[in-house]
Amino acid sequence: MFLEPKALATKVVDQMYEHDAFSQWLGIRRVSEGPGSSVLQLTVRPEMLNGFHILHGGITYSLADSALAFAANSHGRRAVSVETSISHLEPCHAGDVLTATTQEQSRSNKIAIYHVTITNQKGTKVALFKGTVYRTAKPWFPEEKTS
Repeated sequence: MFLEPKALATKVVDQMYEHDAFSQWLGIRRVSEGPGSSVLQLTVRPEMLNGFHILHGGITYSLADSALAFAANSHGRRAVSVETSISHLEPCHAGDVLTATTQEQSRSNKIAIYHVTITNQKGTKVALFKGTVYRTAKPWFPEEKTS
């Protein structure tokens, strides 16, 4: 059986998100997904702020990490991160709506690289994230043909 790439990406992310208690607890909302891409949103809550009354960097990192995971697995093969990094560009505050947009930069049989740009509701870039993943041979759905 062969699913169209967009349908396969949605099926994978449906499965992942259903079992991702952490992303759900953070309040991460799925905006869109496709082969090698993911767009997620999160509204900053007061309990996410640090001692400086700005968003804790771990929240931004977690949003980007979830976006990476969904994009990297969207081709139907299980993928896990091996290296990630983030640059925080602007502070975020309670009530801000953050959008993480993931783009696949490179994908081989075993390694793929993704960039995640996080913006606020004004369109201002607040963080840049880079992730490298290892693509296993294990399919999410063995009955589906994957790339």
